[in-house]
Amino acid sequence: MADSGIFRINPLQGWQREAILKAAALLREKFGNPPSDAAARAAHDSLLEVLDPARRTVRLQKEMSEATRKAALTERAERRARERRAADRRKANLGPPAGWPERRKGERRAGDRRSRS
Repeated sequence: MADSGIFRINPLQGWQREAILKAAALLREKFGNPPSDAAARAAHDSLLEVLDPARRTVRLQKEMSEATRKAALTERAERRARERRAADRRKANLGPPAGWPERRKGERRAGDRRSRS
């Protein structure tokens, strides 16, 4: 079965490939190898990803794994904070505040609720 048009990558023509390589070389010449400026580095890497789509896949996988790791660390820190707060609360039962009458004098519900009689 043939690939659908969405996933098919047309090969670059010679002049397109040459133009991309020259643009990447110009960025390296102006900003260093690899470019030190963040915007120049992003443009340089994007040009190289056009030439080699597998490079883009590797970058995206690395970014996803870093994001997943950071999310796991955040969840672990939140759980630790929640456990720390829960552990030291109400070590001693002090009862109701002094000077206030007891709210519940007796059972509020009268009778057996299960029988329908």
